[in-house]
Amino acid sequence: MAGKPKMVIATGIFPPDIGGPASYAAMLGKRLKEHADIVVVTFSSVRRYKEDEALGYPVYRIWTRIPWGFRHILFFLRCWFCTRGATRVYVLNASTAGYTGTVAARFAGVPTVVRIAGDYAWEMAVLHGRTYLMIDEFQKAKKKGKTEWLHRMQTWVCHKADRIIVPSQYLAQLVAGWDIDTKKITVVYNGSDVTPSDLPKEEARKKVGVAGNIILSVGRLVPWKGFRMLIKVMPQLFQVNQFFRLVIVGDGPLMKELASIVRAQGLERKVFLVGRKNKKELAELMAAADVFVLNTGYEGFSHQLLEAMRAGVPVVTTTAGGNRELIEQGENGFMVRHNDEFNLVEAIKTLHRNEAMRRRFIESGHRTADRFSVERMLEETERILITN
Repeated sequence: MAGKPKMVIATGIFPPDIGGPASYAAMLGKRLKEHADIVVVTFSSVRRYKEDEALGYPVYRIWTRIPWGFRHILFFLRCWFCTRGATRVYVLNASTAGYTGTVAARFAGVPTVVRIAGDYAWEMAVLHGRTYLMIDEFQKAKKKGKTEWLHRMQTWVCHKADRIIVPSQYLAQLVAGWDIDTKKITVVYNGSDVTPSDLPKEEARKKVGVAGNIILSVGRLVPWKGFRMLIKVMPQLFQVNQFFRLVIVGDGPLMKELASIVRAQGLERKVFLVGRKNKKELAELMAAADVFVLNTGYEGFSHQLLEAMRAGVPVVTTTAGGNRELIEQGENGFMVRHNDEFNLVEAIKTLHRNEAMRRRFIESGHRTADRFSVERMLEETERILITN
């Protein structure tokens, strides 16, 4: 439509691929198309997706089965072509999609906004065994090899961006530590649009096929999420309540290792690794759960905690990252240190035994989730991308 600004969204993932960035990109496209001509360029596990026709804007997919390097050239060329007449390019990470999209925007002379939801160099270093440091210590450490290259890539994207969006004050400080001008950084907190299940708890337990008092945890199966420790403490929790059951939702590189730990401890009937779940399935698990535990060593700003609060599940998590901007200790949740075995057990035990505290966490959690709405997130993002 004449008069509308043109916006290019460059992302590494988009539906039907599953993940927070994919859901975010889809929500944003749906919102922005009312006020701008939207074009999405994405890496994709599928070459074509029929549902794209109903979106109301074009989605250009670069198939991830194309050899590495060639697909990045195609991504660059598609971004460069799409930037003709564009008023802004919004890149949703500072890694391959973000870097390639930024280079294309620079060639075309189009301003860029980048969204930083974590430190990609640190994540890759941990996953490939190149560091055992947690994220805060990693920032000060000397980097070399591929880790240094990834760090330079993401800091270059931030330096070249006209604006930077981060989902927490914690990440704003982390990005500023990369020698980035703080005036460019804006915090836009994540929002949750999950619709809780209306199933009663006992019915939900039957639906998900797990009897007992469910301790639920959700996240990518990576080292910093603390799932090893969560499995380790289960025998201690059985001394408190023999009917405790741990359900871990998610997929990732630690799946086989975690399954091996479960077998080695003989917990196959008490600890369940259920893989990825869609929104409806996750809502049913939330309805069945007695407590939600996120024993994470790093969190930019957690969708999972918001979803648990919206579903009325009391929360136990850690002091890591942006969690302190969401949790009020003893009011809407408990925070302990990452992998703090003793206090993790004590927090779960206290919630199990103290019904008044459970009710307080649930009521306060509902109010917290209402403050962090998707509508607010999209309004603030739209203001940065189109109005400013």
